[in-house]
Formats: sequence, structure tokens, C-alpha cells
Amino acid sequence: MFDKILIANRGEIALRIIRACREMGIKSVLVYSQADADSLPVRLADEAVCIGPAAASSSYLLIDRLISVAEICDVDAIHPGYGFLAENAHFAEVCNDCKITFIGPTPAQMRAMGDKNVARATMIKAGVPVTPGSDGLIETEQDAVKFARKLKYPVIIKASAGGGGRGMRIAHNDASLIQGFHAAKTEAENAFGNGDLYMEKYLVNPKHIEFQIIADSHGNVVHLGERDCSIQRRQQKLIEESPSPSLSPKLRDRMGKAAVKAAKAVNYTNAGTIEFLLNSEGEFYFMEMNTRIQVEHPVTEEITGFDLIKEQIRVAAGEKLSFAQKDVQIHGHVIECRINAEDPYKNFTPSPGLVSLFIPSGSIGVRVDSHVYSGYRIPPNYDSMIAKLIIKGKDRADCLSRCKRALEEFIIEGVKTTIPLTLAVVNNKDFAAGKYDTGFLERTIKEGLLSSNH
Repeated sequence: MFDKILIANRGEIALRIIRACREMGIKSVLVYSQADADSLPVRLADEAVCIGPAAASSSYLLIDRLISVAEICDVDAIHPGYGFLAENAHFAEVCNDCKITFIGPTPAQMRAMGDKNVARATMIKAGVPVTPGSDGLIETEQDAVKFARKLKYPVIIKASAGGGGRGMRIAHNDASLIQGFHAAKTEAENAFGNGDLYMEKYLVNPKHIEFQIIADSHGNVVHLGERDCSIQRRQQKLIEESPSPSLSPKLRDRMGKAAVKAAKAVNYTNAGTIEFLLNSEGEFYFMEMNTRIQVEHPVTEEITGFDLIKEQIRVAAGEKLSFAQKDVQIHGHVIECRINAEDPYKNFTPSPGLVSLFIPSGSIGVRVDSHVYSGYRIPPNYDSMIAKLIIKGKDRADCLSRCKRALEEFIIEGVKTTIPLTLAVVNNKDFAAGKYDTGFLERTIKEGLLSSNH
């Protein structure tokens, strides 16, 4: 087992990894930017090293500085968390070259699934259902129009190296496709340094269902059930739950087996997520694989009882998985609400600044993962998520009731947050009935059903 791990991240995920390390008797080294000097992870890590100014491009994304800190502090491994360099195959290669274990998949596995166009081809070969779309990259706007007419509108243009909803544009006609083609290419080049695009048939308001998988280097691959991530805006998730109200036991079994098959197709190791789109007829299609731990991993931890961060570390150290597929049992119901420092009633405008009061909700079945405290100043330089409220109940009704109570008593003052909107969603009768899809939030906001009267 490792003696010391460097955490190449910030915020709540950095704190989550620090806590797992401490429970495992592993020392933690945290890198941080000047903007994060007063953060809770910096206070709680065994060692903390400043690596640059606030901008991620001058700190968290500088591989040479991360490796320098790792070598000076004599760490055995690096955990990248999510975001930043978590899915950067070059970073994983540099770690390997420096004899530092990268806690995640291999560079080859990352490239196979990180390039969405290559991943799509791999899934087709493996017999995993994929959304109808292009067989390769779409090079020009003329090719895009020609293929879209063949595929029939609506279509979606996607960045091959994309993620987090960036480099994606939906088109319903030739004009919007041409505009979207160039906009997606520019956005992808700026975000990922890669403007390659491919095209798929756009499924109108499907369900977004993802399966958590984890695999070791001994050939064992296990899925830990699904998370329904359909409540989202701009392709970014706001609420996740498990089990999904839309899956029958038979469909869950089929999708779980497809997820394992997808991971095995690239000899995957460590934690990952297979994302599917599910239409109203019960047909599902592979969308992409995230080759890292997900923001919403606590949903799976609470529903199964397995600690995914610790399992990641054990697998990276060469150990076998501590459980088999037969050991994975779903208990109760779990809902996670992401709490962002944004004004949801002003187009989700970011709301950085001083948190004058932070009182998280508590009691049985309530977990809060957050790096925020009263007096903490949220920097404007990073993602706006400041907390995750994870609720567990004996069933969905119990979980929803507890979720409402927990949201109502969660106090954050000094900045705007998404708590009022999230509470409105949880109180919505269609959401309560499990009748929602990826278009739910946009529709209900437009219809005025999610008011700001809280």
C-alpha cells in the first residue's frame, strides 16, 4: 500500500480524498493555488504546497509543477480527482515515467475512451448499443449538412475530446447546423485543444442513466448499479438519484451487463462511469465513458455501502477488488443535490464571494460533502459547485421527504445558491412521480413551474 499520495485537485473532492487517505493510514500532500490558500483541504492535508496563482492554467494544470512537488515530497502516487488533469492521458504517462502511480486508468485506456469518436467505434465492435451517427469525424460544414440530412434532424454535433457539456450543439435545420458546427469546433479547441467533431442523431428528451463500474488489474470488472442524472441544465447535472424510477429490474440487469462489457472492451482498470441515453421505448444507447471518479460517486457509495475512493486507491496499488458482482446489493434510495454558488433565476449567473454563514443540514440519512465554511471566500476562478447534499431513505418517498427537510434547513448566506431551485424541483409533482427526463428543467422553468418563491 502507498505511504503518501499527492492530491492534484481542490475543493470538496480534494477533501474527500484526504479523508479516505487518513482512514487508510496514508499521508496526504495537497497542491493548491493562491486563491485556495484558506480552503479547508489546505487546512486538513498532512502537507500542502502552493503551486501558483489563481488561474488553473498557471497552477492546477501545470504538469511539471505537480510532478516537482510529487518528487520533492517523495509521494508514491497521485490522485487526480475529477476535472483538471483527471482524464489527461499525457499526465498519466508522465506519472508513469517518473515512477509515480497514477490513481486511475492507463493512458491507453484513457485515450480509447476519452476520444468520443474512438470510444463509439469500440462500443460498436463490442456489441454495445450506440446512438445512430457518423462513422468517423465530420471534417467540414458541407459534410455536416450532408450527413445531417441523411440522419434526419434533429442532430447533435459533439467534440470528440469533449466533456462537461462543452463542444456540443443541437441543430434542427441546415442553418443552425452550420452555425453550431463552427461554434462547437471553436469551443472544443479552446477547452480541449482539439476541435475534432462527430455527429449523432439527437434523442429528444431522453433519460440520462449512468452505471458506475470499477475494475482491477486482475481481470475483475464490477458494476455498482445506476445513477439517474436526467435533471440537468446545459448538459450539466444538478440532481442524481439511485435507483432510477425508470428502470425495471430486467432493464437494469441488461444495462449493467452492457456497462461491464464496455469496460472489458478496453481492458479497463480503476473507477469509471458508462453513460447511456434511454428513450421512452426502453431502448438504451452508449453515450460516453468518464475515465475518472465522478462528482456524483457518493450516490453509489450510499446505495451500496462501498467506499469508491478507497477502492480506487487499493486497485491502483495492485490489489484485487474487495468485492465481486454478487456482493453488490442496492439498499434503500439515494438522492444527491449539487449546490452551486449561482443565481438560478438569473440564468445561473455565478455568485462568488464571502460566505457569511454556512450551516449544513444533518441528522440520519443526511451526508454533506463540502469544502466551505462560514467566513470562506468562494473564488471566481473555478467551477461554482460548493457542496453536495446526499440523502438516503428506506424508499423513494422517504428519501424525497428527507431531502425536502434537509434543503429547507441548509443555510448559506452571503452568496446566491441553487438551493431554492433544487427545492422547487423536489417539490414538483412530476419529479415526485418519477416523470422527468433531460428536458425537464428547461421545460418547467419556461412554464414557470419552478418559482423563486422560497
